[in-house]
Order: sequence, then C-alpha cells, then structure tokens
Amino acid sequence: MDYLTKAFILCRNRDEKNQSIIVSGESGAGKTVSAKYAMRFFATVGGSASDTNIEAKVLAIGNAKTTRNDNSSRFGKYIQIGFDKRYHIIGANMRTYLLEKSRVVFQAEDERNYHIFYQLCASASLPEFKDLGLTCAEDFFYTSQGGDTSIDGVDDADDFEKTRHAFTLLGVKESHQTTIFRIIAAILHLGNLEIQAERDGDACSVSSEDEHLNNFCGLLGVEHSQMQHWLCHRKLVTTSETYVKSMSVQQVVNARNALAKHIYARLFNWIVQHINKALHTTVKQHSFIGVLDIYGFETFEVNSFEQFCINYANEKLQQQFNSHVFKLEQEEYMKEGIPWTLIDFYDNQPCIDLIEAKLGILDLLDEECKVPKGTDQNWAQKLYDRHASSQHFQKPRMSNTSFIVLHFADKVEYQSEGFLEKNRDTVYEEQINILKASKVKAMSWNYQKHVEPQVILGLKAMVSSIVCVLWVALLTLPPFCMKMAVPLSCSPSYSALQLLITLIISMQKIVLIYNAGNLM
Repeated sequence: MDYLTKAFILCRNRDEKNQSIIVSGESGAGKTVSAKYAMRFFATVGGSASDTNIEAKVLAIGNAKTTRNDNSSRFGKYIQIGFDKRYHIIGANMRTYLLEKSRVVFQAEDERNYHIFYQLCASASLPEFKDLGLTCAEDFFYTSQGGDTSIDGVDDADDFEKTRHAFTLLGVKESHQTTIFRIIAAILHLGNLEIQAERDGDACSVSSEDEHLNNFCGLLGVEHSQMQHWLCHRKLVTTSETYVKSMSVQQVVNARNALAKHIYARLFNWIVQHINKALHTTVKQHSFIGVLDIYGFETFEVNSFEQFCINYANEKLQQQFNSHVFKLEQEEYMKEGIPWTLIDFYDNQPCIDLIEAKLGILDLLDEECKVPKGTDQNWAQKLYDRHASSQHFQKPRMSNTSFIVLHFADKVEYQSEGFLEKNRDTVYEEQINILKASKVKAMSWNYQKHVEPQVILGLKAMVSSIVCVLWVALLTLPPFCMKMAVPLSCSPSYSALQLLITLIISMQKIVLIYNAGNLM
C-alpha cells in the first residue's frame, strides 16, 4: 500500500491541476479489481471508510465471462469525476466506446453472454416476470452457445437483486426497470425464432404461430404481422422502382442477429445516459479526475473481428502512450537539465499502417463489403496478395482463410470467417420503423431518427475518439509512473460502475494512481 500512499500525498500537492487514473494490462489481468482496491483505499484515507461497502452492479449489462476472466468488461470507458474547491466530489460523467455487440448473439466455448441475461433467466420465476416467457438460460440460443451457463461461486439470482437495487440507487423508475427487462427478454426470444427454408433456401418464413415471435412482439409492443414479414424480406430501392425481395435463411439469420445487437446497444446507451443524468450537477466544477479503463490486449485460441477491433485500438493507444510517456516526458527532462539516458522505444507505426493505411486491412475489408458477392475467403486472399511482404503480416502455413498480425504485444492469428458480416452489421430500415412504432412508450429510448449501416469508417472514427480520450488523460498525468500489483484473477462480483458509485459516494479527496505495469 506504500505506492498508494505516496500517490495520495503527491496528488494533493500538485498545484490543483486536473489529473487522471489510467489502469492498464492485458485482458484478464485484473484491472477492474485493482482499481477497486485503489479507490477504496483513497476513500478510506479521505475519511469516508464507512461508505466504502456500497456496491452497485448495473454494468452487468456490459460485463461477461470470457476464458480469461469471469467478469470481463466488454467495452471501454472514460469516467470524469468533478470536484469543487474543497475537493469534494460534486458529479461525474461517463463515456463508453466499442461495446462488444457480437457477444449478444454469439459466445465462444466456455464463455457467456452479458451477465444480465443469465440473471434475468435465474429470476424468471418471480411473479413480476411471469409474462416475460422466460425459462432457464440453457433454453435460449443467445445464452447457451458457450456451453456451461453458470459461473462457479456466482448466484445469478442474487446478483440480479443487486442489479435492481443499483438501478433504484441511480433513480431508474420501477416502470423503466420493467421495460429494460422486457427488452432483454425480447432479445432472447428473437434468438429462438424458428426460420423455415423455402424454395431450396432462396426464401424463408417464420410461422405466425411461433411462440418466440409472439413473445418478442408482445414484449416490445410491435405489430406482429409486420415484424413477421420484414424479418424475412427486405426493400430494395432503385432509380426507377421499389420492390420487395425475399431473403435466404442465412440472410435472415444475419439480419436477425444485427437487429438483436442494435436493440441491445441502444438499451446500453440509454442506461449510460441515465447514469450520467443521475450524476450530473449544476455546481461549478473546480477540477476533475479522469478514470480511463482501456481495453486489454486480447489473444485467444480463436480470434475474430472483435479481437481485431480491440487490438487495433490498443495499437493506437500504445502509439499515443509512447509519444507522451517516452518522447514528450524525455524532452521535458532534457529541457530541465535532468541527468537522463534516453530510452529507445518500439515504434508501432508500421503495424498501424498495415491496418488503416490505403489498401490496408481495413480498406480491403471495406472494399470487399461493397462487392455484391464478396466473401471472407476472397478478402483473405486479397490480404495475402497485398501484404505478403509486410514485416507485420503473415499467412499461416495450414490455413487459406486466416491471417497473422504481429502486434506490439504479441503475434495474433485471426480467423477471417465472419469479418464481412460483422463489419456490415446492417440493420434494415423496415425493422427499425416497426420498432419506432412500438406501443411501449419507453422503446423510443433505443432509436434514432435514422440508422446507418455499420461500416469500417465507423470503426476508424470510434478508435480515433478513444485516442482523443487517452490524450486528454495523458495530458493530466504527473511526471512519474507508478507500478501497481495486479491480481491474476478477478471476482465476478465486481463491476466498473460499482467502483464509480463507491467513489462518488465515498471519496472526499482528489487522487492519482497510474499503472504502467504492462508497458514499462
């Protein structure tokens, strides 16, 4: 605890400058738990130890079990906590980015969907949830693909009660909580639709008697026949006419999954907005402390589009970190005449160019998505042809569909299967219009006036926004780096928002802790 004590003392004597906490480490290293212990320590030395046991579990909607971590945060977050002149916390704001939407519809072996799905299924027998039509998590496609739906030592029903309490603590009305749970249940029913092939698979349909379709439409208050039709058809508009086309089974599955991901992402965004509203203050802010919880670098047995996005973001973050901590700080030491031996650091710009430069990995992916009959295999072949000579790109010996990127942290082999569809992530306007017309008033939370298909330009813009957030955090770091011991495992009983609530309710002093454990 010596490091934490020094950080607290140094922080109070730093000319009242804005400061930041950056907790870093690879996936599963224990970033969230490390931050929790640090924050509890600071709350204690700040004179508010009696309140440090307040725990909120709202971000069960953003945390999930992976093969590395039973409570992995599947999104990035930047929390800015405001202080008055006496260094009392007066409010906070949270920005999120790169929510792993694909987890809603797919989980790898030994992994789970977001905790909230299992918590709700475990509580389905409660009287207030009888009309959700839920049973155990094993009965739903979106929660059973990873195998075992339970986590050792975790009681999902008990955690669900804590999640509900956290919503209440944040001022979420009972009626709004009910709508949130109805939306989550509707997503589970959407995943269980029975899609029947017709005309040798060129067309398909969903029966009007399908139990899960009935539950989905009933829970969301949408028109049954319209949803039944537009789940299996799409509207095509040309310069001269508009016509309706049947979709194949695979196209319907892709469109259904895109719709499920869209609904969940809109729900997630609304909850974050509500949290920000609850934590907003009209009192003038004197200073702030920013808490940046960046994605950990990921490499699994099977790596797909999700790991590629996360690792791409990490490459950009690493570049900014190198520029600030090594280059700018060393220049500052030289200006001040401090005896210093310059440190050579790894320049990962060539790897970033491989990913985002013209005709790089992203550019070729975007191009293949625009081809009417583009495939993952054709895209992989274009990568081999274009980047075979790159020092950061390799073709696996035993595969014609995978590719290897030599990142700053490790060499990662990515399976190209699913990249195109996940990158498109197209939600059809007809389906969105049906949801907009929902009889459930609160459903309007989740939808904007117009929904653009997800394309790679969106990914680049998102990563750029993450880099901007990191830059803000780096500008408020002190001229020293502190290493902090990181646990090897995380308990699924903690979530990122729990830390924020504890900090906001308990802390009385402004503090700083910086963990450079995986970079120094």
